Amino acid sequence: MVDISSVLADELGVRRWQVEAVRGLLAEGCTIPFIARYRKEATGGLDDATLRELGERLAYLEALEARKAEVLRAIDEQGRLTDELRARIGEAQVLQRVEDLYKPFKKKRATRASRAREAGLGPLASLILAQGRGSAADPAAEAARYVNAAAGYATAAAALQGARDIAAEAIAEDADNVADLRAFTRATGSLEARAADESAHEGYEAYCDFSEGIGRVPGHRVLAVNRGEREGRLRVRVRVDADAAVERLGRRVIRRGSAAPQLEEAVADGYKRLIAPSLEREMRAEATARAEADAIRVFARNVEGLLRQRPVRGVRVIALDPGYRTGCKAAVIDEYGNLLDYGTVFPTPPRRDVEGTRRALAAWARRYDVDVIAIGNGTASRETEEAVADFIEGFDRPLRYTIVNEAGASVYSASALAGEEYPDLDVTTRGALSLGRRLQDPLAELVKIPPQSIGVGQYQHDLDQAELGRVLAGVVERVVNEVGVDLNTASASLLSYVAGVSEAVARNIVAYRDEHGPFRSRRELKDVPRLGPKAFQNCAGFLRVAGGGEPLDATGVHPESYEAARAVLRRAGVGPAALAGGGAAGLAGRVGDVGALAAELGVGEPTLRDIIAELEKPGRDPRDDAPPVVFSRTVRDMGDLAPGMELSGTVRNVVDFGAFVDIGVKQDGLVHVSKMADRFVRHPSEVVTVGDTVTVWVTAVDAQRGRISLSMVRDKA
Repeated sequence: MVDISSVLADELGVRRWQVEAVRGLLAEGCTIPFIARYRKEATGGLDDATLRELGERLAYLEALEARKAEVLRAIDEQGRLTDELRARIGEAQVLQRVEDLYKPFKKKRATRASRAREAGLGPLASLILAQGRGSAADPAAEAARYVNAAAGYATAAAALQGARDIAAEAIAEDADNVADLRAFTRATGSLEARAADESAHEGYEAYCDFSEGIGRVPGHRVLAVNRGEREGRLRVRVRVDADAAVERLGRRVIRRGSAAPQLEEAVADGYKRLIAPSLEREMRAEATARAEADAIRVFARNVEGLLRQRPVRGVRVIALDPGYRTGCKAAVIDEYGNLLDYGTVFPTPPRRDVEGTRRALAAWARRYDVDVIAIGNGTASRETEEAVADFIEGFDRPLRYTIVNEAGASVYSASALAGEEYPDLDVTTRGALSLGRRLQDPLAELVKIPPQSIGVGQYQHDLDQAELGRVLAGVVERVVNEVGVDLNTASASLLSYVAGVSEAVARNIVAYRDEHGPFRSRRELKDVPRLGPKAFQNCAGFLRVAGGGEPLDATGVHPESYEAARAVLRRAGVGPAALAGGGAAGLAGRVGDVGALAAELGVGEPTLRDIIAELEKPGRDPRDDAPPVVFSRTVRDMGDLAPGMELSGTVRNVVDFGAFVDIGVKQDGLVHVSKMADRFVRHPSEVVTVGDTVTVWVTAVDAQRGRISLSMVRDKA
């Protein structure tokens, strides 16, 4: 069998001992974030991304070995397991190869070949496949001996046909034949799409006469033709040169001899009737799996960019969820996200009560000392923005506005969670409240929304939802644990993404907090029901308690390293109280040789360096390095745009062919991948991430179709 640790080490470019260490830690119940952050000595400093890839491949390889054992047992029970077959199955590196080798031994429903075997035509088929070896007999001459009218083979020709059916199936089930033709199909086959109905292919014009190599076709095109096929707009197939494939298979199988004519027919039949349809399905599935994996990776990167957006802290906000007939729902929230007031204004058609909107905004802004107005970017956003911008221009105190991406806000506002949080508010007011909080702390608010509903990917509703959910949950978990969570303010939704904290335990933490008041230390977590020692080990370092009796509880230092942290502070002559004052700046330069100190304290050097970095800037939020939020816009309507205009915008979505950028008008502009840099860019994610602030130039505006073309490369002309 395969040595899993060695395979993983080779694939990931790491040492075998590192793989063994990770496998051991995972078996002990340690989570990936905990291992990445607090077990660097054990793993040689493997990062979160490598650890997750290792975990995924480990699960696959373990499943592969389990499947091999099942197959070997099944074949052995049939009394047909040879040493050679055992070795070939044991050497298999992918599940597909195992299934190919197992196929001839599987119990299958009745086929033409099985009916022929039951009629006693097996020896005649063996004569064809033997091609004269050990016998000079001609199968055509021998066929008369196998006539069986009762079984449906009343003539020599019928018996010969039955024997060819058996031979065709044997050829088609040979694992090496299939592997060779699979490689041929992957290398030479084309994915083709045609219009299913000339009058009903709207939206798929680019795919009505489409053909591209099955091994090269970009993922977004695969997903597009798949959707068109599901909707009945397109007919899709994989086209292969069948004659070339049959000739290739013949060269593998046929030798000169009296059986050659029969075998030629069996080869052609085996390929066209059995191998080709199977490989077409396989190639479609393979292309779709590859496309879905690419789309999930794009979606994951986009979600991560969205979650890493910089928070706008310490501001009071009027959040507006725009609408037409029902008006704009408004929620006023304080700097901690608490609801202060709410109502409805009507700056948009059909009422267009601009003056009433001004009065309401002015009253809220003065009464609650508001700093920012946040406007959702959905329906009626442009008209609402115009009214807000005009109001701010004439207002008598400083006030800013910004546009907030409202994707998924409606999903949250109608959810059971929103109902639990705000049972007395209607759905639309909850949506406005969520928008305001999303500005103040994107991460804390976005974790309440299923990642699939955030709307920053491509074809996300066409993807394997279980796999999409699994990958996105990992992204959210990684960001949440990197940022850290305030134990006394976090929602159950946010807590559930902390390493080692399940949804049930997250609810228990909140219930404990509601009953006993704010946590005074991390140690109190041990009193939370169902939060056992292993869960505490995994989560404690990622949860923060500010203002408690232990200053280290407000840092990213794990409780298991508190003694080492105190020793570092003593060595530097710094009191723990300095942590509450912003940290011990320059601590690294005051402790001397870190390697020697690590040996003295009995901790690993990587851990000690992390401790020192945390003590210098306790609780530092990595999101502070993200681009700042863009306030106010220079353009608000497509009519304000002109080719050559330079603008600042925010990247809202990254897809395979480019990035969509919010430049302040209702429609996001598209920067095609070819316009992202003055060099070749393989994928837009090499250049931009969701949430980035970028400078763009308008290249074209199509108001009729609502399309804006942008470039991140200035036209030198």
